[in-house]
Amino acid sequence: MDAIARAWKTAVRTALPGPWRPRRVVGEALLALLMGTFAALLEVLAGSGLAVPFGLGVTVLWVLRRGLPATVLLAASAATGWSGGPVLLMICAGWAAGARIRRVWTLVGTFVLGWALFTVTGVLKDAASISPKLVLGVSLGGFLVLAVLPALYGRYRAQRRALLDALRDRNDQLLRERAMVVHQARLRERHRIAQDMHDSLGHQLALISVHSGALEVDRTLTDRQREAVGVLRQAAVAAMRELREVVGVLHDESTAVPPAPGAAAGPARGGVEGIDALVESSRTAGAEVVLSREGERRPLPAAVDHAAYRIVQEALTNAHKHAPGAPIGVALRYEPDALVVEVTNTGAPELVGVRAGAGAAVSGGQGLTGLRERARLVGGMVHAGPTPEQGFRLAAVLPYEAAEGGKEGAAAAAGEDDWAFEGLPPAGDGGGKRRSPALGCAVGVVGVGVVLLGLLVLGVVAFIDGTRDATVKKERYDRIRVGTAEAAVLRELPPGNNLFTSEYKGTGPTQPEGAACRWYLLDGAPDESWNEEHVARFCFKDGVLVEKQEYVSKN
Repeated sequence: MDAIARAWKTAVRTALPGPWRPRRVVGEALLALLMGTFAALLEVLAGSGLAVPFGLGVTVLWVLRRGLPATVLLAASAATGWSGGPVLLMICAGWAAGARIRRVWTLVGTFVLGWALFTVTGVLKDAASISPKLVLGVSLGGFLVLAVLPALYGRYRAQRRALLDALRDRNDQLLRERAMVVHQARLRERHRIAQDMHDSLGHQLALISVHSGALEVDRTLTDRQREAVGVLRQAAVAAMRELREVVGVLHDESTAVPPAPGAAAGPARGGVEGIDALVESSRTAGAEVVLSREGERRPLPAAVDHAAYRIVQEALTNAHKHAPGAPIGVALRYEPDALVVEVTNTGAPELVGVRAGAGAAVSGGQGLTGLRERARLVGGMVHAGPTPEQGFRLAAVLPYEAAEGGKEGAAAAAGEDDWAFEGLPPAGDGGGKRRSPALGCAVGVVGVGVVLLGLLVLGVVAFIDGTRDATVKKERYDRIRVGTAEAAVLRELPPGNNLFTSEYKGTGPTQPEGAACRWYLLDGAPDESWNEEHVARFCFKDGVLVEKQEYVSKN
C-alpha cells in the first residue's frame, strides 16, 4: 500500500507541478473553464453533438498541460483532427510543449506523432472524397500553423528566460568574485604598507633608542635628566616592540606579491630620491626612460614619499610587462598643494589589448587597486587610462599634508570603486560567446515558412488538378450517347473529384431507380451567371449509361 501511495503522489506531482498558490489555483480554474466553454460552443455551432465530451476533455487537458505537455499535445492533435472544438487548446498545447520539453529529439518525435494523429483522425476519414495531395497539404499546413509555430515561439521565450537567468546568476557571481578580489588586493597592499611603515618607523625609533642610550650615560646630565632620558629610551624600545608585533599580525608572507619579470631593480624601500635609481635601473635594462622634475622641491611626509616611490615603481613594472621597449616618461611636478606623479608611455602596440582592462580587479589588475588604496590612505587619488597616442597614462595626486586630505581621498577612492562596479561587463563577456536562443528559433520559423510556401504552391496545384478532374467539357458531354457501355463512358470522362462535386449529389431531376450516378461540373455551357453552376450527371445501370442530364444548380 505504501508503494501504491508513493506512486500515486509521484504521478500527481508530475501531472500537476507546483507551486499551487491560491492565486494560481483560481487563475488556472478560470482559464480551464473558459477553454472548455469555448470548445463546447464551437462544437454546438458545428452541430457535432459532442459539445459536453469535448468541453470536459479540454478542461482536463488544460490543467494537465504544464505537467504532461507531450501527452496533452497528442490528445489535442487527435481531438482537433476529428473536430474543430479543441483548436485553441491545440495552439496552447503546442506552446507548452515547445517551452517545457527540453530534449530536442523528444520534442521532434512528439510533434511528428501529433501530426500523424491529426492526419489520421481528421483528414484521412474523408480520404475517399479528397485528393491524396490535398490530404497531406491540408493536414501538414494546418498542423504547422496550429502547433509548430506556437511551439517555436514558446521555446524561444523559455530559452531566452533561461539564458537571462543564467546571465543574471553569472553577473552576481562576478560581482561577488570582484568584491573578493578587490578586498584581497586591499589587504595585500595594507600588508605592504605596514611593512613600509615598520621599516621607516622602526628605523626612526631605533635612532631614538640609540641616542637616548648615549644620553643616559652622559656624565654632564643631572640624575633627573638621565632618569627622563631613560624613560624616553624605554618608551622607544616598547614602541618599537609593539610596532613589530602589530605589523607581524598584519603582514602575511603568503600575500606578498612576487616581483614581475622585467621589474626595475632598485632599493626595496625608498622615496622620491630613490626614483632616480628606479629610472636608471630601467635604462640599464634597455628601456628609454625620461625623468623630469618641475616646481620647487619640498620635504614630504614619509607615507607620501613612499607612495610616490611605489607608484613610479608599479608604473614602470606595468610598462615593462605590457609594453616592452616603448618610450616611458616619468614626471614629478611639485604643485602648490600636492605632488603630481605621472608616468606615460606612447606608441606601444603591445599595450593596446590590455589598456581597457588595466584597472579591472577581475582581470587581475591588483597593482592599480593597491596603488589606489595607497593613495587613498594619504588623502590622494590615482587615475589610469589610455591616451590618444595609443599609449597609457598613470597619474597620482599626493597632497603634502596626508592627514588633512585623508577623508577626501577616501571618498574619491570609494567613488572610483563604485564606478568600477557599475562598469562591470556583462556576464556573457566573461565566459566566452553565448549564442542567442533567437537564432535556432529563427531558423525554425524560416523552415516552417518555407514549408508553408511549398504547401501553398502544392495546394494551388492540387486545386487546379482537382478542378480539372471534376470538370467535363460541353463538347465531350454532347458526344457521349445514352446506351454506351459504362467502361467506354468512363474512358471519356475525367476521374472526378468529390471535393468539388459532393454538394451536387442528390440534386437535379429524379434519378433512375437502381442507377449509380456521377456528377461533374460542365464547362462551356452558355448563359452561366455568377451564382449558377451547370452540372452534368451520368447515371449507370447494369454496366450501361442509362441517363445523362444537364441542369443548373444555384449556389
